Amino acid sequence: MTTRGRVRVEDAQKRVRVYLGGEVVADTTDAKLVWEKPYYPTYYFPAADVNTDHLVVTGETTRTPSRGEAETHTVKTAQAEAAGAARWYVTSAIDEISGHVSFHWPSMDACSEEDEQVYVHPRDPYTRIDILQSSRHIRVVVGGVTVADTHKPRLLFETDLPMRYYIPKTDVRLDLLESSAPHRHARTRERPTTTASSSTANAMTTSSGGSSTRSPRVPTLRATSRSTTKRSTSTSTASSRTGRKPFSADREPTPGR
Repeated sequence: MTTRGRVRVEDAQKRVRVYLGGEVVADTTDAKLVWEKPYYPTYYFPAADVNTDHLVVTGETTRTPSRGEAETHTVKTAQAEAAGAARWYVTSAIDEISGHVSFHWPSMDACSEEDEQVYVHPRDPYTRIDILQSSRHIRVVVGGVTVADTHKPRLLFETDLPMRYYIPKTDVRLDLLESSAPHRHARTRERPTTTASSSTANAMTTSSGGSSTRSPRVPTLRATSRSTTKRSTSTSTASSRTGRKPFSADREPTPGR
C-alpha cells in the first residue's frame, strides 16, 4: 500500500471489467484501488489490460497535486461514445499508477467485479465482506489427481485476508474426500459442504481472460458439517431459566453502521 497526501493506493484482488456499447473496454485481475477521495476508491487499470483501440486522444490533460498529469481520452466503440471518460496516467508522481487508466463509471454502460455488476463506484474492501459469483477457471490437484475443476466458483473477499475460493460440490470429486469429523454425521442429517482451506494440495491454478496463474496460497478441500442440535438445546434451556425469548431470524436486526 502506498500513501501520498490524502491519496492511498493498494492492489485489488478482484477481476474487474468495463463495458461500453456492448463491448469490453477493459478487463484485468491486476487493478489498483485508488482512494482519490476518502469516501470510496476508484479502479485504475494497467494500460496492457485496456483495449486502447477504444481510446481517442482529446489533446486535453488533467492535473492533481498528488497524482500528477493525466491524458484525457474519449472512449469510443462501434455503438457508443463517452467523451473525456478516460484518464491515462502515462507517468505519475505515484509510481504504482504510472501506466494506468481510470474510467468515469457513470459514463460507462456497466462495470463488474468478477461476474456481478457494480453501480456508482467500487466497493470499499474496508467496510464490507463480498461473496461474488465468478467464471474464473479453478483447478485443484492433489498427488497428481484433479480433485476439483470448475468455472463457477464463488469468491470470498475479506479485509486484510487473501481471496478464498468456494467450489460447487458438483465440480468436486466427492469420492476422494474424507470427513474430518465422522462422528458428527451420526447426529445430524445435514449434508457435508465442500470448503477450501490452506493445507497440502500440490497445485491450484486459476485463470481468467484466457491466461492461467498459480495461486500463492494453495487450498485443499475438506468435507465439513455443522450440527445445530446442541446449540438449539442450550438456547432453549437458557431461555427457560431467564424467561427471555431466544433470538429469531424474523426479529428486526439492530441497525449497523
